[in-house]
Amino acid sequence: MKGLVVELIPDPDEGGYTARVPDIPAYGEGNTEDEAVSDLKEALRGYVEAFGLDDALSRINAPCAIRELDIELSDLVSA
Repeated sequence: MKGLVVELIPDPDEGGYTARVPDIPAYGEGNTEDEAVSDLKEALRGYVEAFGLDDALSRINAPCAIRELDIELSDLVSA
């Protein structure tokens, strides 16, 4: 396995980003996307050291398609 799907979540209130791999409970934070990813790599290293590589690999699911849709949830509610 070469790559992981990483979710980058901007914080609109505080600024900065949270980075996470959806299948592994490890998170990274930083002022930029790169800092958050770097912090996530350290968190993943710690996870693998604590629980083992086999555990981490067993949690990873094949990537699925993710699309951003322009949908207003309030438009879906009938008045």
